[in-house]
Amino acid sequence: MSPFSLQSAKQPPVICLMGPTASGKTALAFELADALPCDIISVDSALVYRDMDIGTAKPTAKELAKYPHRLINIRDASESYSAAEFCQDALNEIATIRGQGRIPLLVGGTMMYFKSLIEGISPLPQADTNVRKEIEQQAEDKGWAWLHQELVNVDAESGARIHPNDPQRITRALEVYRLTGKTLTQLTAIKGETLTGDVLQFAIAPKERADLHARIALRYEQMIAQGFEQEVAELIARNDLHQDLPSIRCVGYRQMWQYLHGEFDHKEMVFRGICATRQLAKRQLTWLRNWPNLQWLNMEDENNLDQILTVLSKL
Repeated sequence: MSPFSLQSAKQPPVICLMGPTASGKTALAFELADALPCDIISVDSALVYRDMDIGTAKPTAKELAKYPHRLINIRDASESYSAAEFCQDALNEIATIRGQGRIPLLVGGTMMYFKSLIEGISPLPQADTNVRKEIEQQAEDKGWAWLHQELVNVDAESGARIHPNDPQRITRALEVYRLTGKTLTQLTAIKGETLTGDVLQFAIAPKERADLHARIALRYEQMIAQGFEQEVAELIARNDLHQDLPSIRCVGYRQMWQYLHGEFDHKEMVFRGICATRQLAKRQLTWLRNWPNLQWLNMEDENNLDQILTVLSKL
């Protein structure tokens, strides 16, 4: 029996469970779902894609039947999904769950999603295919240095922050300006709707980095044994996807995609996939080290559930 009672709170709290990839977030979320009246919301930019199950370490169909996740399988691999879209979707789900007297449990490793939800996100426009094609054509005709100078002319702060050799961010900054007439600097100073009420933030992480690296290598090998290669081969066979899409840029997918296109052998694919996953984990831990109001959990500790319940009981 949980020491926490919803009767003691004006509205149910929100629990955020963050952590690097392969740190055990999902398993701990299942324990919480067994102990508390909570509904899980996925905070993962890869799990939004349908037909990308093995390489994203998505919970199995059996697990999802027992522990339903919101914001999983909501996009086709050909589509994009922004932090702004996530925020709106997550806020809607949180309101629904709280309205039912239950606890929203947000679980995942996409730190930008968590940050946007907790701190608010700027009202930036969605990507526009026509504007982007126009910018790409100008880049081809005049070069990225010319476009970077245009950015400096209209938005000196963004121009100083964005490197001249960073076409993706140059494109986005110019796109925002051309669509809205306002600069990226102006719009990012505006923050939108954020979470309200009690928000408890936990991060599960390794005591030793080597332990996480071992988990990452093991899981990648398991993904391959489970049919990861066939999963990506089926995505390639669709003929409407390419490796610059956000879905195919997901860790592991790009490396498998390149392998299946003959860019390197199987051994190199495994090595690159594991390295890319380790780099992702490093970035996630860097985010978390600077995260305010965070309560840390050790991924090797068997008492993490009790620690969370203890915090909840003090509300």
